[in-house]
Amino acid sequence: MKIMFSAGEASGDMHGANLARAFRQQDPSVELIGMGGDCMAEAGVRIIYDIKNLGFIGIGEIIRKIPFFFRLRTFLIETIKKEKPDVFICVDYPGFNMRLIKKIKALGVPVVYYILPTIWAWDKSRGPVIARYTDLAVSLFPFEAEMYRKLGTNVVYTGHPLIDAVHPSMSKEAALEHFGLHKEKPTVMLMPGSRLQEVKGLLPDMLDAAKKIKQSVPDVQFVLPRASTIDRSLLDHMIQTAGVPVHMGEDHVYDMMNISTAAIASSGTATLETALMKLPTVLIYRVSKLTYWLAKILVHVQNIGLPNIIMGHRIMPELWENDVTGDNIAKIIIPVLTDTKCRQDMSDAMAQVRKTMGEAGAIDRTAAVILQFTKEKQA
Repeated sequence: MKIMFSAGEASGDMHGANLARAFRQQDPSVELIGMGGDCMAEAGVRIIYDIKNLGFIGIGEIIRKIPFFFRLRTFLIETIKKEKPDVFICVDYPGFNMRLIKKIKALGVPVVYYILPTIWAWDKSRGPVIARYTDLAVSLFPFEAEMYRKLGTNVVYTGHPLIDAVHPSMSKEAALEHFGLHKEKPTVMLMPGSRLQEVKGLLPDMLDAAKKIKQSVPDVQFVLPRASTIDRSLLDHMIQTAGVPVHMGEDHVYDMMNISTAAIASSGTATLETALMKLPTVLIYRVSKLTYWLAKILVHVQNIGLPNIIMGHRIMPELWENDVTGDNIAKIIIPVLTDTKCRQDMSDAMAQVRKTMGEAGAIDRTAAVILQFTKEKQA
């Protein structure tokens, strides 16, 4: 059996890698190929296109890269014709993958969509496209599965994979030593994202906030996890330019969260991960004016953070667009570092997220469903 993936971001690379490992455990003979990154490569996927070259964010930015995406889509279609996979799995990245599946469907290759477009939050018109062009959709949330089912989608709910993945791998003492941090000092985690434009747009504000936080909490220390899609030299230059000491980590992100007191995170999977780790977090989000204008028309929710959407109200502070400033970030983070009750209240609110996200074992259930589906298609 040959399985081909299309993942376009660091979070998709992580989810694809976890799924790849589950495939290999359940069927060691399976062949895995696709577009992905370092995580998928380490999990045994033969990478045909490295996602380090995909650093775009926002509608306006993607429009300018349309010729590039046409070429990439053509490359993947030609690869499918050559490799003849038994099933094609799209992992998130809807702006690209939803156009790709229309071409794949015409080739007669079964299409599975994993980490579905969030039609309950953004652009409901994507739902009918998924229903028409996918053979199997795998949903992370029961309410999401029901929405897709009503559109005529062949959808299964298997639970959220982060329930299995988000946990520390070492003790706090070992983690502190690993990252070179002092156990008696408060620690703020900076999470600027996994896309180049995202990092360039948000990290300067995070570092500005770090300077202001340090003025009020002199013994604070900062730690930053480097996404595999971002070159370390860029981060080093930005940090040195800001003049703020920051410990950078290459791995063990959940151990980093486990020893942190608070986090400043770009909108995305990272905010759900910090919530599952019960880490008080402020979410920040900024895109181009065109993207933001279109988003105001298309977005159907008051909050953009997954923890807030899941809980139905804002448990994690959000700063959007012009509100993303060093001063505003610092005003939220400083009380978390200095007020025990504030910190505990935010942590307790985060703890409620895990309780709403289903049972463990989602990755294994998802792999089993896809393998069985593919075998039935082969019969």
